[in-house]
Amino acid sequence: MTYSYDDQNIFARILRGEIPNKTVMETEHTLAFHDIRPHAPHHVLVIPKGPYVNYDHFSAEASADEIVDFHRTAAAVCALLGVSPGKGGAGYRAIANSGPDSNQEVPHYHLHILGGRNLGALLPH
Repeated sequence: MTYSYDDQNIFARILRGEIPNKTVMETEHTLAFHDIRPHAPHHVLVIPKGPYVNYDHFSAEASADEIVDFHRTAAAVCALLGVSPGKGGAGYRAIANSGPDSNQEVPHYHLHILGGRNLGALLPH
């Protein structure tokens, strides 16, 4: 499958420094920052610096270094926020929306890390 990346999306503009963000963590391949419309006490977005549209695009085409860096950065963010159950936290939710049926708002792969309270059921039964 071929993915078309829009280099004018808000996350691409953040990565270029055109739009400010409240950075939580930055590495060679990954940027994590606070969501401007948080849905939980902790709501951080983790994004790769490469031009990937969604999870399957990133997983299929990113380099091994990008993939490892992204996931290790996400783990470090969870630890930093104090939500990692294995490190004394009460838990978190990691969400990656992909495409119109998921209501993906920004066409740049991003992982939402939400925590700091009980988030309830993911989907209604």
